Amino acid sequence: MKKGEILLLDNQLCFPFYAISNALTRYYGPLLKELNITYPQYLVLLLLWEKEGRSVTEICDRLFLKTNTLTPLLKKLEQKELVEKQKDKEDIRKVLIFLTQKGKSLKEKAQCIPQQLIGAANMKVEDMLQLRTLLKQMMTDITQNSTKNA
Repeated sequence: MKKGEILLLDNQLCFPFYAISNALTRYYGPLLKELNITYPQYLVLLLLWEKEGRSVTEICDRLFLKTNTLTPLLKKLEQKELVEKQKDKEDIRKVLIFLTQKGKSLKEKAQCIPQQLIGAANMKVEDMLQLRTLLKQMMTDITQNSTKNA
């Protein structure tokens, strides 16, 4: 890279991430609108469909969210009768999140969403899996290094 080119937008690694994040959110929008949920709500539901009874802290950690961001999200999901909060029987200070029957049944309706994204991305599944692996590793490394620098 020539001197002075390091700050060109097209030479930034962060910009394609920013742009694809926006594009993905816009793509998911209409699909999730049919389910009456937002993208962040979808992420919470994905975690709960995988394993119920997660603590608020665990959900925050997995989604890289702060509690003050997750709390209103969970409140909306409760209002939609998709999740319910319960105190942990072993530690009453801990709040666990469970799916309601309505939240469980939404999983079936969401089954088609990942396939639609794969089709829209026009990529081979193997390439997409490799990209996901690389991104997860990068996310782990950056997260670990940012904690060291904090």
